[in-house]
Amino acid sequence: MQTGTQLQELLRSVNRKSYPAYKSLKGIYQFPKYILSIDHVQGDPFASPSHVSVRISHKTSDFPESYYKDRLTRVTLADYLTRQFERQVSHFTFRAKGSGKSGLLSVTRCGQEVLERTACEITEQGITARFFVGFPANGRTINAGELEKIFFEFLPVCVEKAFLYRNLSGKELEKVIFLAEDQAFIRRELEKRSLAAFVSDGSVLPRESGISARPMKNSVLFSSPESLRVTLDLPHKGQITGMGIPKGITLIVGGGYHGKSTLLNALELGVYNHISEDGREYVITDATAQKLRSEDGRFVKDVDISLFINDLPNKKDTRCFSTEDASGSTSQAAGIVEAMEAGSKVLLLDEDTSATNFMVRDAFMQQVIAREKEPITPFLKRARDLYEKAGISTILVAGSSGAFFHIADTVIQMDHYEPVDITEKVRELCENYPLKGSGPPAFSMPKSKRIMTKAAPVSGGRKDYYGHFKPSDKTERLKIKNRGKEGFSIGKQDVDLRYIEQLTDTEQTQTLGLLLRYAVEKLVDGKRTLPEIVELLEAKLEKDGISFLSEGYVSSGCALPRKQEIYQCFNRYRRN
Repeated sequence: MQTGTQLQELLRSVNRKSYPAYKSLKGIYQFPKYILSIDHVQGDPFASPSHVSVRISHKTSDFPESYYKDRLTRVTLADYLTRQFERQVSHFTFRAKGSGKSGLLSVTRCGQEVLERTACEITEQGITARFFVGFPANGRTINAGELEKIFFEFLPVCVEKAFLYRNLSGKELEKVIFLAEDQAFIRRELEKRSLAAFVSDGSVLPRESGISARPMKNSVLFSSPESLRVTLDLPHKGQITGMGIPKGITLIVGGGYHGKSTLLNALELGVYNHISEDGREYVITDATAQKLRSEDGRFVKDVDISLFINDLPNKKDTRCFSTEDASGSTSQAAGIVEAMEAGSKVLLLDEDTSATNFMVRDAFMQQVIAREKEPITPFLKRARDLYEKAGISTILVAGSSGAFFHIADTVIQMDHYEPVDITEKVRELCENYPLKGSGPPAFSMPKSKRIMTKAAPVSGGRKDYYGHFKPSDKTERLKIKNRGKEGFSIGKQDVDLRYIEQLTDTEQTQTLGLLLRYAVEKLVDGKRTLPEIVELLEAKLEKDGISFLSEGYVSSGCALPRKQEIYQCFNRYRRN
């Protein structure tokens, strides 16, 4: 390890040299209050910026031990510190001048959800913060004086103000930690009270706009109906009340623009903790809950969809079903079975984004098309069995079909963003309008042994005499190109994640790409099943964190997805 003084000397020695001379700076340097590590140096001033990290000991940062005593508090504290660091760094970005990305200082910008990230990690040894720096140059000539400003003037101020406990608001930080512990308490209470979700009174569910996740100003505050109101005694906040959604089948109904989808959107993101003043801090959903929809054109591999689809005209076996181009109903059937495989205990559905023929068949259609001529068993016929025989609850937004009223345990009407429990009223009406039609086929849990395979090998770059590409003898190193929340490419193949609606951050997508590459390169052997591979990855993440995916150094820019999203990503990877 070198000293900060030696770094200054190195900077002066490379000044005005060609840009690649910056690579000699790679290394670890001891500063008075932290260790600076230059992990990766960019190739030129217009390339992706350099990767830099700082490590601060617990003795120096001096945070109370209770604030990083377990995984919950460590992730919460790291999230808070990342936000503080980003706020400080924003004052200095591009203060150092030069060409291209010269002077850039970039730290992960966190959203409304609290996620485990590589941007800031807390271990027994201390705090590690990772960020990006654009090393300054004039053209492609090194301007070391400007980089010296960054390392010796700007960065010490940012670290001092963001990572030392004495420079932060103790009351604010205590509030953040206490909120996380209260949120964890509610999650435990869901299981104890047989609830699928909880929405606190006073919550702000509407968002500012379609492109902003901040709470809408002057919106209607959530107020639970008396019949569904539950009271919780939180460890720190004390007593709160809110709507408890029981396990079973819950229907959310109401006129257009009255808040049905708004409530569902809040519930689907309730699998994450939210920051203070988000409005959804106490909207807590079963951690395994999964939002599902139809996905025309989706890849499906070896899924037992016989629970919903049987007796196809082409005699294709639906107990081990594969297709390159699934229909809306087939994709939704596969999605539900895959969710069961991933351990989801709550399904979140919106009639608007579901395949109509998968969800329900009315009495008239049953008269026209005989049961034996229809291979689809609609979700309406399976929802009850899913709960009673598999322990899987359903929360469904319905706007057009009244058939679901007959199977619902709880019916919530949204009226001007206010929920009303109309369960008893609906039951009385159902007696006057009995549900006609035959019952569903016998229920049996999906059974399949889904072996994880690789994509077909890509042709090499050399052509034969006839102009055809020859297969490459070398194993291709898979490259990943992230495309935001919509997905990524791995090698030559695109993985479409547009309809995985509980992905909330592009950094989660980045991590999914790395997890898939790790699985394909190191775990897929033609013998391991998909669940076995995911479990191995989960064990690695639990033991080593996201860092085990790094190659040489840990980069900022990754956030941890849930097991459910890992399954969803792997299921969309087109393979043999």
